[in-house]
Amino acid sequence: MHATRRRVTIISAQKFKNDSIKAHHSTKANVAMSVKPTKAMVLAAGLGLRMRPLTDNLPKPLVPVAGQPLLDHVLDKLAAAGVTEAVVNVHYLPDQIIDHVATRTKPKITISDERDQVLGTGGAVVKALPLLGSEPFYHLNADTMWIDGVQPNLARLAEAFDPARMDILLLMAPTANSIGYAGCGDYAMLTDGALRRRKENQVVPFVYAGVAILSPALFKDAPSGEFSLTKLFDKANEQERLFGLRMEGVWMHVGTPDAVRAAEDAFLASVA
Repeated sequence: MHATRRRVTIISAQKFKNDSIKAHHSTKANVAMSVKPTKAMVLAAGLGLRMRPLTDNLPKPLVPVAGQPLLDHVLDKLAAAGVTEAVVNVHYLPDQIIDHVATRTKPKITISDERDQVLGTGGAVVKALPLLGSEPFYHLNADTMWIDGVQPNLARLAEAFDPARMDILLLMAPTANSIGYAGCGDYAMLTDGALRRRKENQVVPFVYAGVAILSPALFKDAPSGEFSLTKLFDKANEQERLFGLRMEGVWMHVGTPDAVRAAEDAFLASVA
């Protein structure tokens, strides 16, 4: 997809001075534009085909890594970030996931049951929107795993999200130090955080880490039924409302049995 051409407006020196003064006095207001999501959507409906044979009889979110299922790593981070309610969608071997989270209270889990339908990553969110409310919410893949830096990345996302400029803020992992990832990246990132999708045959330095904050307004004209969330990512990109935040720490792409072992080694080394 071609990058959207950015418009340039020429302003007078006096207007620049006046705008600079206004910006200076509104700094505190701009800082206040950050959000504090208390709800989250966790995608846990995938078939986990590349994780076979581990997923022959076990849904991928329940594959254990460093002593606990992938899903619990995600839910623990959400609880630590102050999330009180999480919607978890299920499709493949759904009862195992439902039973696993049944007694969890932090965060409180609501199941979005898709066992009899295939909705894709976008349709899954549309189905869950009534449970997610009208405020920006965290959106995570159940199989994403990362080691935080000094400040938790979920807190950094919340601080960086500006509803006035953004519909989507993606956590972007540098491909150079990601574990288990050997692709060409997903996006290039401008200095202000604006994202530009990788073109065919292009190599870019950042990969989407499966963690984001989304505005419900993004889904206003979303299609019904099955569709990929990347369709809305592209729409936000065209409108210059798709942004990224560079991850601090290390992202682990846990997509295959071999990647599980690499992620375990990195995680255990980080807590040693």
